[in-house]
Amino acid sequence: MSELTFSVLGVEPEPYAVTPTLAAHVGVAGASDDPVHAIALRCQVRIEPSRRSYADQEEPGLLDLFGPRERWAETQRTFLWQHTAAMVPGFSGAATTALPLPCTYDFEVAASKYLHALRDGTVPLQFLFSGTVFFKGDSGFRVQQVPWHCDDHYDMPVSVWRTLIATHFPDRGWVRLEHDTIAALASYKSQRGLLNLDDAVASLLTARAETP
Repeated sequence: MSELTFSVLGVEPEPYAVTPTLAAHVGVAGASDDPVHAIALRCQVRIEPSRRSYADQEEPGLLDLFGPRERWAETQRTFLWQHTAAMVPGFSGAATTALPLPCTYDFEVAASKYLHALRDGTVPLQFLFSGTVFFKGDSGFRVQQVPWHCDDHYDMPVSVWRTLIATHFPDRGWVRLEHDTIAALASYKSQRGLLNLDDAVASLLTARAETP
C-alpha cells in the first residue's frame, strides 16, 4: 500500500464565492512516486478551544459556550465545525488541493458564536482526513482508503475569519427572530418614529441599561 500524508498549508477567504467560504489549502504527499489517479477526499474540521488563551474582552462572547472562566478547564472540549470534501486530480509524488469551508454568521451555530467572540490571535483547528484513493496500474484500477490516523492541526489567524465576514457582511450582521418578535419590534419602531429595526433594538438596550 502507498502511504499518503496530508498537511494544511494555509486557510484564506475564497474571493469569488457567492456565500462566505474559506479555502483550506492541503498538501498531499506520497511515500513513493507511484502515480495517483485521483483522491475522493473527505475531511472533518474541528475546533480545539483549549489550545489557546483568551483575553478578558473575549470572555463575554464565550459565556454561552463554556460558562464562566473558572469552569473552562472542564467545559472547553473539542467540537465539530463542519464536514467538507474535494476531488484531488491525479498526481505523482505530491500535490496541493483546496478544501472549501462554507461559513455562516448564524449566532445559533456554536462555531459562529465562538469565532465571533475572538478578537485576536488564532483559531485552533484540527483536520481529520478520510476518503478513497484510486491508483491506475497495468491491470486496471486499485482502491485504497485514506487511514483514519491522517490528521493535521492548523492555527488559523482570527483576521482571516474577520476579513471573510467583513467582505460579505460589511458593518452588519444578522440574528434570527420569531415572527411575533419581529412584528413587535416593527411596531415599537413605528410608534417611536425610529428609522429602522437597528435603532429600535438600540433604543431598547439603552432603556434597559438606564433601568435600575
